[in-house]
Amino acid sequence: MTTTTVAEWKPNATYPDPPEAGDRSRLERFIDAMLAMGQTGQVFGEHGIGKTSTFLSYIPRAHPGTEVVLVPAANLTPDDLLVNAPVRGDRGELALQQLIMRQLRPGRPFVLLIDDSLQAGDTIQSQLMQVACNWTLGEHDLRELGCVGVFLTDNESVAETSARRTDLAVLDRMVTLRITANDTAWRRHLASRHPDRDLTEVFRIWAGLGPYLRHLLSPRTLEHVLACAREGFPLRWGLPLLNGARVALAEPGADGSPGADRTDEILDRIAAAAGAANPGRIADPVRRILRAAVRNRWAVLLQGPPGCGKTEITKQVVAEEIGRPPVYFSLPVTNVEDLCVPIPSADGTLDVLMTRSLLSPDPKVLVWDEYNRPKDKSTFAKLMEVTQEWSLAGRPIPGLRAQVALQNPPYHLGRRLLVSSNNVAQASRFTVSYEVRPDDIPANQWLIDTYGQTAEVVLEWWKNDIDDEGREWVTKRTLERLIKLHHVGEPLETGLIYLGEGEYAPIPLAGLRHRLSGRRAVGIRDLAAEADDWEARLAAAGRHDEGTGDSDTVHQIFANAEVSQLREHLEVVARLLPHLPPKLRATYLVGQPEDKQRLWVDAFAMMAARAD
Repeated sequence: MTTTTVAEWKPNATYPDPPEAGDRSRLERFIDAMLAMGQTGQVFGEHGIGKTSTFLSYIPRAHPGTEVVLVPAANLTPDDLLVNAPVRGDRGELALQQLIMRQLRPGRPFVLLIDDSLQAGDTIQSQLMQVACNWTLGEHDLRELGCVGVFLTDNESVAETSARRTDLAVLDRMVTLRITANDTAWRRHLASRHPDRDLTEVFRIWAGLGPYLRHLLSPRTLEHVLACAREGFPLRWGLPLLNGARVALAEPGADGSPGADRTDEILDRIAAAAGAANPGRIADPVRRILRAAVRNRWAVLLQGPPGCGKTEITKQVVAEEIGRPPVYFSLPVTNVEDLCVPIPSADGTLDVLMTRSLLSPDPKVLVWDEYNRPKDKSTFAKLMEVTQEWSLAGRPIPGLRAQVALQNPPYHLGRRLLVSSNNVAQASRFTVSYEVRPDDIPANQWLIDTYGQTAEVVLEWWKNDIDDEGREWVTKRTLERLIKLHHVGEPLETGLIYLGEGEYAPIPLAGLRHRLSGRRAVGIRDLAAEADDWEARLAAAGRHDEGTGDSDTVHQIFANAEVSQLREHLEVVARLLPHLPPKLRATYLVGQPEDKQRLWVDAFAMMAARAD
């Protein structure tokens, strides 16, 4: 067996010196041994420790001219590997012939990597076991097609795998290796992704965690945490959302009870070691996540309540970033055939016909709406291949710049939503997993731009007349229905969410009717219309350190107004600002989106100019 060095090595802050000859991970040594022996290798290890990535990076580097054919078994249907099709023979007669998937005829030596085979269906399991045991598939001998190695990689966790191999006739054909994160080259890979940062202390912190915490903070998740740090995002966004809830870095007690939540402590230490900040919040989070996803080729997950505007803002930002709308799929109505279908090809192999929207080489972003509401398991299996491998039926998707999954939480307003569950291996595929809040998305401005003064009135009611729980019931989608119903003169109650048995969402609408009837309600237009009077009232209130009720009224109007409203009445805003208590004025620049911060900078500049 020849010992190979790491080719194409580049120095980085973590590993400034090249690795020594023969410095290979345990998994890399196992790969070389199995190829030399011509033996099937079976590798077991937890999710996210770099099993698949080690094969994909090491084999082409250490064995030039050898291709890795990755078969994501959990995402396959029986017709993907092998199908019987009528073929006309040399004498013109039709006969059935077994057509094999095109990827297994690459035209050069290849290693077949069967990933997550224990998650495959029964028929696929049978096909894959024939491959693993005999290196054949149907009537085809893979050795004759160029196969020089076969490997299976799996996770034995019962939370992620429903099957076990128990047939001794099968088990006696393989060499099996159980590995941990210390047996792969994930540290070198991660260091190469951050060449300007010394990650030595980050790796030391990770190694110092207990086994359970290292399982939660897998190398893949650690990579996502560091990606968030590089973008200036809160590091917790890199932790996955498991069944709708953020994974907490907490070890169970000896009796199995939940232990102390160490998430903030551990992430703060990682941020300090990486020379990065770990902010609690950032302004305009949804748009910044989407822009970072397109810039960095990320897959991201946005989870938020129904009607908060996730889909619309995603479409808007994607169009701004790549100059075209995203490729959009809604999972409840997406079939496998909407993505791809296997077809016989002229060269006697089984090819895949992909949907037209995925074939263009132009830049594209995939949006998977209602991600946790798939139509069936087979469709979700295909989807998992796309989100995990950025390919479909083994074919890379050309021009794919980012993927955005949108979903609802399992519970909202105390009610169970009809969404599916996930496991940590599936959840940890997203670089950023973000829980969207209604105020994260600037839907208010869109309503004003679209529906004008009626929208302003309805938004003032929504902001000032109902409580926090009421605002959760009245989504931006509901607000739009209320506006439209008012325009056509229909009862507003019919626009609320209907709960059944004659019951609507428990929202009192008397205040909204009062406002829409044109009766007195103080808003920013009222301040502008009576600016002299309000300036005098605020000047009188200024004699009190904390201000008066008039100060609170103006402050609330300023805080709730949209940027376009404040910009329209900027001179009035600048006139009234000096009379508000300093502690109220200070809130206008803290935690605001960039456009609102610019507005307030202009307002304070105008206030200072008036004082001069």
